[in-house]
Amino acid sequence: MSKEKKVVIWLLWAFVWPISMYGLYIWLDPVFAGNSVEIIAFIILASIVALFPLQIGDNPVFFTHGVAFAVFLYYGLFFEIVISQVAILALVAKVRLGRGSLYRVPINLLMFLFISVISALVYYALGGAHGEAATDHLTDVVPITCYALSQIILNQFSIPFISKVIYRKKQRWIDRGFIWDLLTAALVLPIGFVLYMVFSEYGISGIFSVGIPFVFISGMMMLYHNSNQVNAYLKETSQIGHELTGELGVKDVLDIFVQRIKDILPVDYIYIFDVSSDDHMELIRFFDRSGKIDFPSIHLGKKESVSGNTWEEEKSVYFKKRSEWSHLENAYTPLDAESVLSIPIERKNEIVGIITIYSNKRRAYFQFQFMILTILGNYLGVAIENARHYERTKAESERCALTGLYNYRYFEHYLRDLFDKVELEQQTGSISLVLLDIDHFKSVNDTYGHESGNEVLASLAKRLQDAIGKKGTLARYGGEEFVLLLPGYDEEMASHMAHHIRQCIIGEPFLSYEHILNQQGPAYISVTASIGVATYPDHCEEAFDLIRQADRAMYVGAKQKGRDRVAGYRELMKTV
Repeated sequence: MSKEKKVVIWLLWAFVWPISMYGLYIWLDPVFAGNSVEIIAFIILASIVALFPLQIGDNPVFFTHGVAFAVFLYYGLFFEIVISQVAILALVAKVRLGRGSLYRVPINLLMFLFISVISALVYYALGGAHGEAATDHLTDVVPITCYALSQIILNQFSIPFISKVIYRKKQRWIDRGFIWDLLTAALVLPIGFVLYMVFSEYGISGIFSVGIPFVFISGMMMLYHNSNQVNAYLKETSQIGHELTGELGVKDVLDIFVQRIKDILPVDYIYIFDVSSDDHMELIRFFDRSGKIDFPSIHLGKKESVSGNTWEEEKSVYFKKRSEWSHLENAYTPLDAESVLSIPIERKNEIVGIITIYSNKRRAYFQFQFMILTILGNYLGVAIENARHYERTKAESERCALTGLYNYRYFEHYLRDLFDKVELEQQTGSISLVLLDIDHFKSVNDTYGHESGNEVLASLAKRLQDAIGKKGTLARYGGEEFVLLLPGYDEEMASHMAHHIRQCIIGEPFLSYEHILNQQGPAYISVTASIGVATYPDHCEEAFDLIRQADRAMYVGAKQKGRDRVAGYRELMKTV
C-alpha cells in the first residue's frame, strides 16, 4: 500500500473516530458511576481472550465478541464499543504488527465501530432493551438473535469489502474464515449469553465464574485450530512429496516445488540455489509474487546474503524482521522483505542447495511452517537428484552417444506424436522431411580407419546442428544416415534447406586426428551426401510414409543419378 493511502487512512480515523465516539456518548449517555469495577473486569477479560486468536489466512479470528455480547445486553452499545476497541488493541499487541502495517489498526477500529453501531440499530429497531430487562419476555429472543447474526454477517462481509476497496485484493465472500466465524460464533455467543445471565444474577463474581472457563475455551480452540492447521500442512507436504517422486526432469521438479510452496506458505519471494562447487552456488529458480522482478542471474559464495550465510553456518535460520538480518543484505535482496526462512538442502550429509523464502510481513511464519519447509527441502534434494538421474537415463536412451543427436527410436516416436497431434487438431500445415546419406562412407572407413569414420560422423553432426539451428528436429537415423524433420516447411522451403545442408557438407573437408595413414598431423577428408526430400500432405498421408518417400527420393533420385545431390519426391514422381 502506498504511503499516501496510509496517511489518508490515519487522517480519516483521526476525524471520524473521535467524533463518532463523542456523538455516541452524548446520544447514549452511558452511566459509569457504580459500574467502573465491572466494566474494568470485562475489559480485562476481553483483552485476555483476544490473546488467543485463530489465524485464518491474513485475518485473525478472536472470541471477544462473546464478552462484548454480554456487555451489550447488560450495559448497552457504548460500553460494548469500548470493550471491542480495547480488545482490538490487545490483539494488535499480540500479533506485533510492524511499523509498515500499523495502518491496519485504524481500519479495524473503524470497521468494528461500524459493525457495533449497525448491529445495535437492528437490535433497537426490533425492540431490544438492556440490563435485566433484555430477557424479560420470550419475544426478546428475536432482537437478541438478529443482533448476533448482524455481528457475524457484517464482520465477515466487511473483510472482503475492505480487501477489495483498500488493499485491491480479490477475496472470496465465503471462505474458510466465514466457516470458522460461524463455528466459533455457535460456541462463543451462547457462552456470552450465559455470561450475561450469570452476571445479571451474581454481579462481578459471575464474570470470573464464567470468564475463566471462557479463557480456557479460547485457548483450547486456538490449540485445536493450530493442530488442524499443522495436520493440513503435513498432508499437503506428503502430497507434494508424492508429486516430486514421478518421472520428472529438474525443471518440472522445480516448477512443482515453487508452485506448491507459494500456495501453502505466505511467501512473496522464493530463491532456490544450487551448490555447484565448494565455494560457489547459483540461483536456479526464482519467484516474485508481484511479478516486478525478472529472474536474476545470481552467483553467491559463502557468507554472502542470507542464503550464503545459511550455507556457511550449515543450519536453518528464521528471521522475524528485517533488522535481524539487515547485515546480510546485498544488491539482490528484496527491498520490502521482512520475515525470512532459509534452509539448506542436504543429500547424503552434504549441502547441495539452499532454499530462502521472504515475506513482506513481520513475523509471517510459525514454527511449524519452518518445520514444513525443512521437510520439503529434504524432499526437493532427493527429487532433484532423481530428476538428474532420470534426465541422464532419458538422454542416453534418446541420444546417439557418438554424435549427441537424437537416435532413430526417439525420432520415430516424435514423428508419430506429431502426426497424431496434426490429426487430432485437424491442422492443415505442411511437414517436410530431409533424409541424407553419406556417399561411399565405407571407403572412408577402409582408407582412414573406423576412428576417422567416427570423427567424420561427429563433425558432420556438429555442422548440421549449426546449419539448422532450432528450425527442426535432427537425428542420426542409421549408420551414416541423418534425418531432419521440418514442421511448417513446404516442399520448396525444405528443398532450399536441403541445398543449404549440402553446401555445408562439401564446403570444406573434415579433419581426422585418429587416422591410420602413415603421416604426421591430421588427415583432410572430403565427403559428399545424397539427400532426399518429401513433404506431407503432398507426397504421403501417414507418418512413416513420409520417411519412405524421402528414402526413395534419396536413393532413386540422388544416389542412382550420381550422388552428391538433392532430390525431391516430386521429381521422382515425374520420372515415373
